[in-house]
Amino acid sequence: MRGCFISVEGGEGVGKSTQMKALAAAITAAGKQLVVTREPGGTPGAETIRNLVLSAEGEGWTSHSEALLFAAARADHVRRLILPALEQEKWVLCDRFIDSSRAYQGFALGMGDAEIMALHAFGSGGLLPDRTLVLDLPPDEATRRALVRDAGQSDRIGGRDNSFHMAVCAAFRQISSQEPDRVRLVDASGSAEIVTARLLDQLQDLLDQ
Repeated sequence: MRGCFISVEGGEGVGKSTQMKALAAAITAAGKQLVVTREPGGTPGAETIRNLVLSAEGEGWTSHSEALLFAAARADHVRRLILPALEQEKWVLCDRFIDSSRAYQGFALGMGDAEIMALHAFGSGGLLPDRTLVLDLPPDEATRRALVRDAGQSDRIGGRDNSFHMAVCAAFRQISSQEPDRVRLVDASGSAEIVTARLLDQLQDLLDQ
């Protein structure tokens, strides 16, 4: 017996923060013991790496360095928080996981999906969520929302150019088409309540177990 691992994914401005709160409330209301976490982060070591990645000055990290830092943060997160929670039969709800590295570093930065997954196999034992929910918006709408959200103060990754974020969006769609049993693409347009209902519909089979 083990718990259930859910990740929430998507590009910038798709509403992940809002939907993470709504999903956490719904999962808890369903009687599940829940741990809510995020990537990069979730443990003290991983949070330190998060600050290194997102706050680098000047040219920042190379794509390879960035991928290695994310993999290191994830390895600590998996071993110290995610796996212990699952072994205690808790649910884990994570804001981003391996599919973000695949989309951002593997596809948009051109490192390659196989290379990202090899790092994940080494650092985190290849752990995959039981269900990944990808919030999807047209790139123009996502960009508009991100600008409103950040008020001109986006982090180093969020502040990359529009072509980068379009590549990220396309990557998430490609991953969902390749792995439809695990990865569910969810329309993020409309009210927050409507989007929450769509997400819960994609989780209902797991909630009923």
